Amino acid sequence: MREILLNIESKEIRYAQLRNGQLYDLVVERKKERQLTGNIYRGRVTNILHNIQSAFIDINEKDNGFIHISDIIENTKKFEQLYDMDFELDYDISGVDSKKKQNMGIEEVLKPEQPVLVQVVKEPMGTKGARLTSNISIAGRYLVMLPNSFHRGVSRKIEDRQSRDRLKKLIRSFEMPKDMGLICRTASCNATAEQLIDEANDLLQTWQNIMENFQTSNESTLLYEESDIIKRALISAIDKKFDRILVDDYQVHQTCKRLYKRYANEHPLKIEYYRDKTPMFERFNVEREIEKTLRRKIWLSSGGYLFFDRTEAMYTVDVNSGRSSTNEANVEEALVRINLEAAEEIARQLRLRNIGGLVICDFIDMRSRKNQRRVLERLKDCMKDDSAKCTVLGISEFGLVEMTRQRSRGSLLQTIFTECPYCNGCGTIKNNESVSIEVERAVKKAINIQQQFGLKLVCHPELNRYMDTIDKAYLKKMAEEMNAQIEFESDDNMHINDYRIYSTINNQLIEV
Repeated sequence: MREILLNIESKEIRYAQLRNGQLYDLVVERKKERQLTGNIYRGRVTNILHNIQSAFIDINEKDNGFIHISDIIENTKKFEQLYDMDFELDYDISGVDSKKKQNMGIEEVLKPEQPVLVQVVKEPMGTKGARLTSNISIAGRYLVMLPNSFHRGVSRKIEDRQSRDRLKKLIRSFEMPKDMGLICRTASCNATAEQLIDEANDLLQTWQNIMENFQTSNESTLLYEESDIIKRALISAIDKKFDRILVDDYQVHQTCKRLYKRYANEHPLKIEYYRDKTPMFERFNVEREIEKTLRRKIWLSSGGYLFFDRTEAMYTVDVNSGRSSTNEANVEEALVRINLEAAEEIARQLRLRNIGGLVICDFIDMRSRKNQRRVLERLKDCMKDDSAKCTVLGISEFGLVEMTRQRSRGSLLQTIFTECPYCNGCGTIKNNESVSIEVERAVKKAINIQQQFGLKLVCHPELNRYMDTIDKAYLKKMAEEMNAQIEFESDDNMHINDYRIYSTINNQLIEV
């Protein structure tokens, strides 16, 4: 059974996709950080960077957006990434693109303070603003309209030759401006001609409204907003033939039923309202799975485990045998089984954690090249259903697998957690001995350099207890030898690594 759970809260919407009772995919969307991908804006050029052929665009969001010359010159790959599909176009434009890139500079197409029509293709991440493009595309249920391009084609995911030919003839016969392109999405395979024509007209009307608002606006503003997570969940359930959608909010439940009426003849989908007092995500063990996903260490049923670590450049996944039993005649086969299970769990965790960018997987070493291929093929198979585009390379001589996963929005950890103010995100703090050594240096400096002979040391109670054994007696003796006196005091409001030295004469803080 395949189902979608929608948990609605005042500040957050959570989407959980279950397959046979197991959490398969997860999306957590905060209302203050709504998704921007697909939104179309009237922007204003604020700064042009000639050295990297790019510009910053004010789109009236938190941070300025960023656009590169390649996002202005037509680039078919941008459409492929945005809509998670491969396009079969009437001709290859790669040669045209390369010529344009060689001959055109950013200053030829953009000027400071110039109003521009742009669309978000990549979410803002941390201090980086949204990635923008001027190659606008408006997605419908069955079609994608390309207002600035004249390509008309069919998604390669539609494999039936007759369906492909029918759709190609149909979209080429549409009475639309010749400089506008249309792409048939996978769902159009089962759509009637009337449905496609109606949607094409709706998309054309949407584009006309966008242009009218662009011309009448004087400031940076949002002109078109992409579908919210509720509508995306419903369309996904219909496309992938899910059994039901379960919603724990009555108004959203009614919205889903209203939206579904338009597509009811495509797939019999149950839309149910969750009424039990036990929270829905607890009833289906989703909360427990989310807690596991937030951990660094993930145990496997075989007894092995995975370590997920994030660096500035990449994510690393380390596979370990752990408590698994390898006391078999064929140790290699036992290790291969752990690696095969790890490959499945890695693919699942990448989806749940929404990890994007470069990922390095360190599997347990296998001597046989045949076994290495088995593990690699299992990983590739498990990544096929991922909604984000993934590229998996072969296993290197060191037993590492390099892969990339398309970054669509912030990861689950970035959504839920913030940087620790104590360790500044490094995950470690100084031990008590290290701080005690610093205290000794600071006391010497206060006496010798600043000529302070009455001192009071204030620190965290845990450091204070640690210094009771040896350090306090030594510091007192050292101070006396330098004709000074030192007192000790604790403050549980202080950071465990922090300490302060005050003058007992005037109670002033001594800067050391």
